Amino acid sequence: LPKLSFGREYIIPKPFDPRLISTIPPAVARAAMESGVAMEPIQDWEKYEDQLLSRMGSDNKLIRLILNRARTNPKRIVFAEADNLDVIKAAQIVHEDGIATPILLGRRDVIEELMTEIDWDDKILIIDPKSDEEKPRKDRYANELWQMRARKGVTEFDAGKLMRQRNYFAAMMVKLGDADAVITGVAQSFPISVKPMMEIIGKSPGVQKVATTNLMITDRGPIFVSDTSININPDATELAKIAQMTARTARMFGIDPAVAMISYANFGSSDHPHARKVTEAVNYLHRYYPDITVDGEIQADFALNPELLKKKFPFSKLAGKKVNTLVFPNLESANSTYKLIKELYNTDSIGPIMMGMQKPVHILQLNASVDEIVNMAAVAVIDAQQKEKHEQKREQATRNSAN
Repeated sequence: LPKLSFGREYIIPKPFDPRLISTIPPAVARAAMESGVAMEPIQDWEKYEDQLLSRMGSDNKLIRLILNRARTNPKRIVFAEADNLDVIKAAQIVHEDGIATPILLGRRDVIEELMTEIDWDDKILIIDPKSDEEKPRKDRYANELWQMRARKGVTEFDAGKLMRQRNYFAAMMVKLGDADAVITGVAQSFPISVKPMMEIIGKSPGVQKVATTNLMITDRGPIFVSDTSININPDATELAKIAQMTARTARMFGIDPAVAMISYANFGSSDHPHARKVTEAVNYLHRYYPDITVDGEIQADFALNPELLKKKFPFSKLAGKKVNTLVFPNLESANSTYKLIKELYNTDSIGPIMMGMQKPVHILQLNASVDEIVNMAAVAVIDAQQKEKHEQKREQATRNSAN
């Protein structure tokens, strides 16, 4: 489908341009108020526009809130696969909507051709790691990488070769502060995309293992599903840490987490090691993170049915709560569940959202849609905003202790 943006071939808006619903009715309403014919004057225009947008089946209030929050303090995002048409379309939306400042990585001639194809003529930073003009930066990055990984088998020659790969180049841009976040993964498998990020960006201090969560936008409200992409069979402590990071991520989006630790068993009904692992994870969370509303082990139907849960397990810390976070005991169950929800119910999914990384790094699923890329870019901006705040607090605490 062509992008509906003003240009030589798009001057008069089409009647089904989705942006019209939040543009034309408010303009008509304002005119009616100014002329005195309006019977019910509008006091809250933002609320009115939200009501209009909610009439569109593809829209969602939480997604709008995420996008709006990103707009309050946009960050620089490297799109590491900018020679992909969907990535370019997403970068254009991100730029035009004020969500972030895109940096396009890839072959300049291909990127410029794609930009022309979608009538995008704004001045956007394009970087081709293989070009002669980027040699000084590439050499600087290669030297930095060599210094970082010289004792991990990377030679100076290897570092130079790796900097010709866009994911390594993009990760180094974020590492050295030339960008605030990176988005990648559309054209490559998750393991291939994540490797450079782990080698260059690495984990946040105190984090033993990174993990991912997918935010599912369902009819019953937002649901976080973890871990959907990284840890194949975490032990009890690792599972507890995944739950703790997921709860923190939910709070980052303004959601008070109610976490169900999913199993095939309910509260000790099985003594199998698979069930005991979840029990031990819950005990760990209750002991070390008492501020998190979490319980289990519990079957998924009981977790998602408040009446059934309260009736059968009134002692549970989740009784009377609306569960919005599901932590599964292994990768295959979490990954399969979120994809089933997505495909069976045409549910929007934001993710996988990387948790525990030192810098904002987010890796999309293979062949992610334009909307998914845009939403993930907004998440990356919010992640960068949060990390910036934490760094400022840490620096302030350091100054205070020095004084």
